[in-house]
This record gives sequence, C-alpha cells and structure tokens, in this order.
Amino acid sequence: MKKWLISYMIFFCFATVSLAQQKEEIHWKTFPALEDALKEKQKPVFIFFYADWCAYCKKIKRWVFTNAQVIEKLNTEYYAVMMDAESKESIAFDGKTFSNEQAKTQRNGIHEIPLLLASRNDIPFSLPATVILTEDFEVKKRVFEYYTSEEILEML
Repeated sequence: MKKWLISYMIFFCFATVSLAQQKEEIHWKTFPALEDALKEKQKPVFIFFYADWCAYCKKIKRWVFTNAQVIEKLNTEYYAVMMDAESKESIAFDGKTFSNEQAKTQRNGIHEIPLLLASRNDIPFSLPATVILTEDFEVKKRVFEYYTSEEILEML
C-alpha cells in the first residue's frame, strides 16, 4: 500500500509539472472571430494560408509557429488567422459570404478568401501564403515561400 501511494504521488507530481510546462501556443482566430475582435480593438492581422498536402506549410507550422518569440509577437501585437486554403465551408466576414466555388469543378479548389488576399498578377496561386495586414486592413506584406522564425520576426 505504501509503495502504491508513493508511486501515485510521484506520478501526480510529474503530471502536474509537465502540464505546467506546456508551451504557449499562438491564439489562432477564425475569420468570424477576427471580425468580432477587430470591432473591439484594432490591431494588425497575420494570416497564414495552408493546405494539408503542402510540405512547406507543415514545416512552418512545426518549426516557426512553435518558436517562443514568434508566439509572443503574434499573440501580443497581432490577430493571427490560420486557414486551409482548400476549405469548403462558407465564411461570413465583413457583411459578405465567401465560399470555395472552385471546389465544385476542381480537385484542389482554392477558397475565395485566399484568392482575394493572396493572389498575384499573372502568377498562379501558390502555398504557403502569408499575408500581413495593417490595423486598417491594408496589405503590408505578402510572402509566398517558406520562412524561418528569424525571417518572420523581421517582417513583423
């Protein structure tokens, strides 16, 4: 009985310590939640568009968005939005409803929101795509390639 109690106490202590040491994460918002947040307080907006098949998107999620400095900067100075560019759900934002019309005719159709915010003239849409907007929702920067934690901190 004594060994069981000691084992339980050790397990409980380790479990408590491991939960307390969990890393902080970026507070990602959806577009409807972003709209509500912007009504309360204006802040710059960081938007990351990805797709499940995109290797560089996965690398950014794994290595850049887990960096403590990046997390701190995005959580304190920006509203951060992460969106699957191939999402098929309709999204209401700014009094309009956006959908993925391409999904009706194409295998990897792109949603209207990433097409609107992350398209370039005469260049096909590509991922990863990151858009940084000012407080006034003006495009400050668009990035269409992999970046490191240091590079994104310089851009922010």
